[in-house]
Amino acid sequence: MRQQYVFTTLTLLILFSLSCSTTLAQAPALAPAPSGPTNVTKILEKAGQFTLFIRLLKSTQVANQLLGQLNNSNNGMTVFAPTDSAFSSLKSGTLNSLTDEQKVELVQFHIVPTYLTSSQFQTISNPLRTQAGDSGDGKFPLNVTTSGNSVNITTGLTNTSVSGTIYTDGQLAVYQIDQVLQPLQIFAPRPPAPAPAPAKSKNKKATTVADSPDVTTADNSKAATLQNVGLFGVAALVIALSL
Repeated sequence: MRQQYVFTTLTLLILFSLSCSTTLAQAPALAPAPSGPTNVTKILEKAGQFTLFIRLLKSTQVANQLLGQLNNSNNGMTVFAPTDSAFSSLKSGTLNSLTDEQKVELVQFHIVPTYLTSSQFQTISNPLRTQAGDSGDGKFPLNVTTSGNSVNITTGLTNTSVSGTIYTDGQLAVYQIDQVLQPLQIFAPRPPAPAPAPAKSKNKKATTVADSPDVTTADNSKAATLQNVGLFGVAALVIALSL
């Protein structure tokens, strides 16, 4: 009885092995999944609490720009993503008061067009140039400093720090921040420089004198006329007496 049980078990195992071998031999090899560009909005959606920043990324079309840049650039990107609570701390109506161009600049100010690891923040040169453009004083300056493991970010109006790493893959780094980075160009623009005063002409006095009528010449002409009249009068008196 025991031998029959062993024989039956072995037979079933052999049949099962043959069946598996046949199935594996017939199944085609799996092709590697195509590699596509990293999608920032999907990363933020998965992380949660970034609804308002995602909405801005999409409405300004910056999300599509990032998708193309990450697919066609070897430099990578670094994104500082403000949480929903960071946007809630702004004054009421702040975002609605911005023009479409300013909204684009605001989103771009949160993106550095190079890949930065947390350790690279200790050696970078300030100010960082963001996708918003001019990093000069009064425009879009972004300064990053470190103190131990803390990474501090200042814009001239905002002072915050990196509160966590959301995503990093060697090409894209996404860091969480708890305040919206406010650039000076948008939230505290400097008034335009006054136009320079017109230069005073050194020849103004001379020109005025040259253009004024010659009073002396006119006076001399009048004197000569009166003198001639007097002479004619004397001559006429002499002639009348001689008659």
